Amino acid sequence: MTRYDELLNPSSSSRTSVDRHAPLYEIKANLFKALAHPVRIRVLELLTAEPAGEVAVSELLTATDLEASHLSQHLSVLRRHRVVTSRRAGSSVLYRPAHPRIVDLLLVAREFLHDTIDATQRQRDELTELPALRA
Repeated sequence: MTRYDELLNPSSSSRTSVDRHAPLYEIKANLFKALAHPVRIRVLELLTAEPAGEVAVSELLTATDLEASHLSQHLSVLRRHRVVTSRRAGSSVLYRPAHPRIVDLLLVAREFLHDTIDATQRQRDELTELPALRA
């Protein structure tokens, strides 16, 4: 059993109140670790953008332009951290977000990014308005 599995299914109920909450933070951190790669974010955006709610691995390969082994590794991380689920349909494997609120996570991240980029642009614009300095 991995440490992550132990966190999801703790075997000991004799933890102190601080210890009892620590694994929850670790689980949350692992969620963010699962999201901490551009390819995995791209895959999640592709999955959440699909009206049918599922995307075949073959479509993900085309959209991401990755080798199958690399995509497989990223999908494995997302599955292990319960961010996506998969099912076999004939010879295809279909992926979908494991929770409907994954799209909300992505939207908040996109909004944060937009605001950060916007703030950075405003700061650059303000720099150009500062008085010139003499050397």
